[in-house]
Amino acid sequence: MVPISHTDLILNPDGSIYHLHLLPEDIADTIILVGDPGRVAQVSSRFEKVELKKVNREFVTHTGRYQGKRISVLSTGIGTDNIDIVLNELDALVNVDLEKRMLKANHKRLNLIRLGTSGALHADIPAGARIVTQIAGGFDGLYHFYQDDKQVTVPGLAEAFMNFTGWKKSLAEPYFIKGSEKLFTLLSEVDQVAGITLSTPGFYAPQVRSIRLSPFDKALIQKVGSFTFNEMRINNFEMESSALYALSALLNHDAITICVAIANRISLVFLEDYKAAVDSLITMVLDKLASHD
Repeated sequence: MVPISHTDLILNPDGSIYHLHLLPEDIADTIILVGDPGRVAQVSSRFEKVELKKVNREFVTHTGRYQGKRISVLSTGIGTDNIDIVLNELDALVNVDLEKRMLKANHKRLNLIRLGTSGALHADIPAGARIVTQIAGGFDGLYHFYQDDKQVTVPGLAEAFMNFTGWKKSLAEPYFIKGSEKLFTLLSEVDQVAGITLSTPGFYAPQVRSIRLSPFDKALIQKVGSFTFNEMRINNFEMESSALYALSALLNHDAITICVAIANRISLVFLEDYKAAVDSLITMVLDKLASHD
């Protein structure tokens, strides 16, 4: 086996992985991912003990213990491009011998739970509701840059979506990938909304917002809202889950996303103060993770 090159696997002088500035011992097997660096402390403030804090750029990591369970919290920043960095580097920390630059013989599977905010796409999803992503769809195109020998996409879903919406051929082809059944079962609650989430490569035109520039298809939200596949509908827009699900599936990790709906794009309601809703979600997730062996 040929060692991984220094330009493919970049390490810092202290041996830490390039962007995250983390060493293998710095992270737990269960990692909560948040977009906002400020939200890391919102999670770790509940830990009985914080054993590690590291910061580089938008990547803030805290590792500690909650009810005895070791958990890491890591901010990804915004977008699927950042998820590409985070997932590849987390995987390298646990599945590559960084000194020898060789793959380890035994694969370690991480539990990756994204907690975020999103915009709901149906009038019956109130601001403040929790939306859990069974399938993540991506407008970003990141998945298409990777070789997929396992065929991790949901068969027929991308084709059905493109046909239904009259997808513009100059855009990246959408892709749809299932999240972890194990984490979905563990973290589901009766009052949560489940279904498909769309991740977009931008916050404005890609999510059909307009200030001075107009999106190419102003009816896209209505098209997305009326689309169904195997009795599932598309519930919300956000900006990270497609890449999280794609890379987790390709790298053999478990991933799930739960978002608070802070805006409803149909009723045009925006939740001005959503900290309490996010706090409640964090507590629920931590409690369930701590009770799970």
